[in-house]
Amino acid sequence: MSDTAAAGTRTQVLSGNEACALGAMAAGLTFYGGYPITPSSEIAEDLSELLPKAGGAFIQMEDEIAAMGAIIGASLAGAKAMTATSGPGFSLKQENIGFACMAEVPCVVVNVQRGGPSTGLPTMPAQGDVQQARWGTHGDHAIIALAPYSVAETFDLTVRAFNLAETFRTPVILLLDEIIGHVNEKVRLPEKVEIVERKGPDAPPGKYLPYRHTEDGVPPMAVYGRDGYRFHVTGLAHDQTGFPTNNPKEIDLLNRRLVWKIERRRDEIVEVVRERCDDAEILVFAYGSVARAAHQAIREAREAGIAAGLLRPRTLWPFPDREVRELAERVRTIVVPEMNLGQMAHEVEWAARGACPVVPFGRVDGLPVSPAQILHRIREAARASGREARP
Repeated sequence: MSDTAAAGTRTQVLSGNEACALGAMAAGLTFYGGYPITPSSEIAEDLSELLPKAGGAFIQMEDEIAAMGAIIGASLAGAKAMTATSGPGFSLKQENIGFACMAEVPCVVVNVQRGGPSTGLPTMPAQGDVQQARWGTHGDHAIIALAPYSVAETFDLTVRAFNLAETFRTPVILLLDEIIGHVNEKVRLPEKVEIVERKGPDAPPGKYLPYRHTEDGVPPMAVYGRDGYRFHVTGLAHDQTGFPTNNPKEIDLLNRRLVWKIERRRDEIVEVVRERCDDAEILVFAYGSVARAAHQAIREAREAGIAAGLLRPRTLWPFPDREVRELAERVRTIVVPEMNLGQMAHEVEWAARGACPVVPFGRVDGLPVSPAQILHRIREAARASGREARP
């Protein structure tokens, strides 16, 4: 990758991992803390070259737990911070992700998913971490998780992940999978991207409340140690000063605000792409690399006379329940292919609320879901609903 390429002045052939690194740089990344793990290692490799050249800091920590702690500390000190990992490393990061949620520390965590459980399939694709992204850390909390389906979208959603983290003062998870991380595609990088900066302090150091309950639910955030701002940061339940509290009213207000600040603005966060949904009778709900296969499957279904459409979420959390519900009331069946045993299919079924049948299809053998497999389920759904396809 060249400096010219990073500036977006020409078309490039990039992998998803390379596009993630470039997207982070475009978003203003100044600190990366990580630990190498397949299939995400190329992100760290690229940033180890790009960040120092741009005046940023790159550090390889001793493990994934320390890497997550490092980016939390860097963010509190004013850096835009990111780490990248895969399944086992994502598991190790969960306690510190919970700390970042409670302490309201903006940062980006990239998980290039691979087969599991445990060491699993280091070089094979999977989508088995989507529920872990939502509920991996304990307690009640809200989370934002994005899922690109192409190299170009990986660049775009990496930038968006940083902007959402800074806007809502929260960790944001970017869920790639091995296919998206390693596929190479021709892309044109934008010359300019929209960059969001965190909301700074609105009071002098002596009167600053680091966890003040604001109208939008997002407290202004000072740079720790700069211009006299020093404040208490803890994973314990705390009041507006940041110090621990056992006051039930303060605890209730804090926990509800951590959820409310994101859920009340879910329409700003949730993004879905609809393909041929206006007249669809069979809907496919697919995300990440599986959506690429679904795109081909609905095209072939249409050629066979089946009115199929695709709902592709770019945002997995908050879950696009309203968008699913709207289409569930209009279609005959929803097919949910994914590289797990139905983790998001359960969410789709819950969102559909019985408006139509939901048919899960999971693959967990280390191989990608193919267009033929999705087309087969579309044909079965069409037959079950009395809509036979042409031979």
